[in-house]
Amino acid sequence: MFKLAWPWLLAVAPLPLLVWWLWPRAERPSGLSVRVPFFALMSAQQEQAEAGQATWRILLAILAWLALVAAAARPQWIGDAISMPMTGRDLMLAVDISGSMETADMSVAGQPATRLAMVKAVAGEFMERRVGDRLGLILFGRRAYLQTPLTFDRSTARTLLEESAIGLAGKETAIGDAIGLAVKRLRGEAVQDRVLILLTDGANTAGAVEPLKAADLAASEKLKVYTIGVGADEMLVRSMFGTRKINPSADLDEATLNAIADKTGGRYFRARDTAGLQQIYEILDELEPVAEEQEILRPPKELYHWPLAVALLLSLLLGLISAVTGPREAAVSAAGEASA
Repeated sequence: MFKLAWPWLLAVAPLPLLVWWLWPRAERPSGLSVRVPFFALMSAQQEQAEAGQATWRILLAILAWLALVAAAARPQWIGDAISMPMTGRDLMLAVDISGSMETADMSVAGQPATRLAMVKAVAGEFMERRVGDRLGLILFGRRAYLQTPLTFDRSTARTLLEESAIGLAGKETAIGDAIGLAVKRLRGEAVQDRVLILLTDGANTAGAVEPLKAADLAASEKLKVYTIGVGADEMLVRSMFGTRKINPSADLDEATLNAIADKTGGRYFRARDTAGLQQIYEILDELEPVAEEQEILRPPKELYHWPLAVALLLSLLLGLISAVTGPREAAVSAAGEASA
């Protein structure tokens, strides 16, 4: 629908009329001049011919003024209602990109894949489903850094996750620093629900903050932490002595991850394959449901530039008419005064 953002500005529309009524008129100068009879007839004919032009100029000036007033009132077109789901939840993902995440004990679409590639595929789908949440992304190895600040732009957050690479933050694992950074970024936010989902395949081997101390800090800030241990239980490797089975997740510190979740009111999950991680994210969708309440938004589209353009064109046309007829009227006026 159509509306005016500042309709009270329409009250200034009669202002030129009030000025015309109330402002004292200037007196024409009088003086002696030489009378030339035939100029009087010429002046009368010219005045009759240009009476219509004067009317048109007044009309153009009025239309230009009304167009300016209409532009100042900010006409808008209010669009169709758009439902904006809102949850008031801040959800941060902390993803391990240390050297061990390069272990190819996973599969994606039936093809062998590294742990990080599997996390990207599954976590990316999870991020796309989180309509109404503000999402953030932390990547950590030897150091932890913020890859994506909290945002409603889920597609951008997913793209930045997919662009992450092994070893970008070092080869070691700083779980405590990742939790500490999440607490720092989420501290002071007005929302009530703040959630951190931490994915790792190892133990804390670097960083300035111990994981359990970081968990205590998260608990004091009411930050709920869900921890996910990534890695298969068995893996076939080839060597010069033949093929043998190994446990690629031997370094996974499940006890610490469990303790972190318990301290903060979250849960610990074990992801041994792609299907397992998908199920974990489905459980997380149930534990932290997406938006149900919706906020109705009607986006306005500004239209003031149209009446402003009309006012500009009318002003240019009025100026052009004055430039053409002005010198001729001056000459006739001078002749009339001379004949008088």
